[in-house]
Amino acid sequence: MQHPKPSAEVAERDRLDALDGYAVLDTPAEPGFDGIVVLARAVCAAPIALVSLVAQDRQWFKARSGLVACGTALDASICKHVVGMRDTLVIPDLTRDPRTRGNPLVTGVPHIRFYAGAPLITPDGHGLGALCVIDTEPRPDGLTEEQRECLQVLAGLVMTHLGMRQTLIANGQS
Repeated sequence: MQHPKPSAEVAERDRLDALDGYAVLDTPAEPGFDGIVVLARAVCAAPIALVSLVAQDRQWFKARSGLVACGTALDASICKHVVGMRDTLVIPDLTRDPRTRGNPLVTGVPHIRFYAGAPLITPDGHGLGALCVIDTEPRPDGLTEEQRECLQVLAGLVMTHLGMRQTLIANGQS
């Protein structure tokens, strides 16, 4: 007997509960996450890299390199398109993709053009956000296979860090 899939509303509530369980939103910078975005930026030769967490009404950056902002409104989020995915999303030219061409970060400052985001997936399968790299120039060829693989490995390390952080908090060692 097959069990029915939860409704989109229930699935989103479960996803947000999973995100809340990590107690990470609005926390200070941490070297482990900061190092991962520096590596992602270097490996993908991108001017911007982010650990982006998609909350109910906003996107918040746990770590960032090459960008001053610490988050965006959900309507300006590109990472929200990665939530629910299992593979890396690559958009070679954001101005040509119907999901992103009207995005205020594409049409206005900082005029981003390229996006690649590896999903941050909990052990229970909930998508929390993405480890992403962004460029202000389109990249018709996207990422190389090596860059894509490295971005996915680094996204796995973000989840490892989140899990360790969650364990420390549960053990009273914040």
